[in-house]
Amino acid sequence: MRHMLLALTVTVLALPSAAQPPKAEAVESKGGVVVCVSPPAADVGLVVLKTGGNAVDAAVAVAFAMAVTWPEAGNVGGGGFMMVAPPGKEVRCIEYRETAPAAAKVDLFADGTVTPLDHKAAGVPGTVRGLALAHQKYGRLPWADVVRPAVKLAEDGFTVNAVLARGLNNVLADAKTTNAEFRRVYGRPNKEEWTAGEKLVLPDLAKTLRAIAEKGPDAFYTGDPADLLVKEMKAHGGLITKADLAAYKANDREPVRTTYRGFDVYGPPPPSAGGLCVAQVLGVLENYDLKKLGRWSPEANHLIIEAMKFTYADRARSLGDPDFVKIPQTFRDREYAKKIAARIDPKRATPSLKVAPDLVIDKESDSTTHFSVIDKDGMAVSNTYTLENSYGNRVVVPGAGYILNNEMTDFNPRPGWTTSAGQIGTKPNRIEPGRRMLSSQTPVVVLNDGKVVLVTGSPGGRTITNTVLCVLVNVLDFDMPLPDAVAAPRMHHQWLPDAVRFEGVKQHPELVAALKELGHTVAEARQGDAHSIAIDPKTGVRTGVADKRLDGKAAGE
Repeated sequence: MRHMLLALTVTVLALPSAAQPPKAEAVESKGGVVVCVSPPAADVGLVVLKTGGNAVDAAVAVAFAMAVTWPEAGNVGGGGFMMVAPPGKEVRCIEYRETAPAAAKVDLFADGTVTPLDHKAAGVPGTVRGLALAHQKYGRLPWADVVRPAVKLAEDGFTVNAVLARGLNNVLADAKTTNAEFRRVYGRPNKEEWTAGEKLVLPDLAKTLRAIAEKGPDAFYTGDPADLLVKEMKAHGGLITKADLAAYKANDREPVRTTYRGFDVYGPPPPSAGGLCVAQVLGVLENYDLKKLGRWSPEANHLIIEAMKFTYADRARSLGDPDFVKIPQTFRDREYAKKIAARIDPKRATPSLKVAPDLVIDKESDSTTHFSVIDKDGMAVSNTYTLENSYGNRVVVPGAGYILNNEMTDFNPRPGWTTSAGQIGTKPNRIEPGRRMLSSQTPVVVLNDGKVVLVTGSPGGRTITNTVLCVLVNVLDFDMPLPDAVAAPRMHHQWLPDAVRFEGVKQHPELVAALKELGHTVAEARQGDAHSIAIDPKTGVRTGVADKRLDGKAAGE
């Protein structure tokens, strides 16, 4: 098995287009590294590592801290997936995806009267139980010690930076943000705008976090925070009950493992589509010598796009909650991957309606966050969690101070109605009480000879999986240094709509022209920020890279 030759320099790729970040911030360390979108949360994780915590302790602390400092997606009212790779032990996935309340109906969104900002759009939150399960299995420090830093941030306040100020101002300026408690908690007096350098204090959220720290994770599901949520649901026609909260459980699941170019790639299993889709796309691409073709060649990018397209069609056809749906084995089957490769015309794009004509019956901003952690002993954590849309359903639970998710919108909204515009109506992801909605979250760890060499993931809705794929291909096929691999323009195709999203339209006009000649429709669009860590297997040096498409910090011991 060949060794990964990651060039662990901090040289970064200069990218001139406004659609691309000017750089990817990198830090090198032989100790622990934390990389996430929120600088205060990264600092919290680093302190936990320096005071004897391991990667899971730091990850739990970062997740709670981001519920305070990155309200767009950091949360206690949402859910996610955490990949844990302890040195010398098996990789596992802690799955804490939200569930549909018992009162949820299959046609909840069918007539369009329930919107993504409705109380009914909230699924039963999984984050607190998920973080608790990870800590129970792998944590070293006391539970209260990893939650308290978030309590302090919420209680004492923290400095708002320019990126957070812009996000808060945008959501508060939106007429659809009607929840009075959201506006009270996150608004400024007299409707003034936030500016960088001001302090945000969240006393109600501090109270909830203190209850979680001192009384344990069950306080969120059966104590005062639960009562406050149920009261809010009853007042606004929401679906979540005290019984739904008490019944919620996170899962310790076997991850999806695939091999690619001699590396072991681990991703989350269903109810995330991410791990299986990564496995299938990589299985298709292994039939080609991408490095020989060249990273920005039309030939290589055409093959990558087509592999994405065929895989996303299979995603729509087959994937959902494994407790409700039988998941096919084809996604990891290399013979099936060869059949897809045989269907790909190297000279012409296959129209999406021909990829899966049986699924389409009518021709007519997701916000998540990811962070990566590794400790001095080599334990790695790749965690992606979300509220679904930016700031979830923009509802703050009065007295509890946290934002609710709108994850119910991740179910297929209209059963049996799949359109060329991208609405999916296939049965495996329909609403059903207790079911976990299909996710695109794709936290990944890559091992070589049993040692972690890469930790990555991204936000971005359905683009997440392909963002991660682009980083993997950049590193594993094209030997890019991690800062360059993270900063490089990315592509995305999700089968429907039949269009390529490409960040590099301005940087690579010749490639865009060639792809159009092959029959692709190409549009410029930004993808998520892939906060990542690479580990040089020879020197042990860890390079943490903060993707500056949005914000972020790489902090190292």
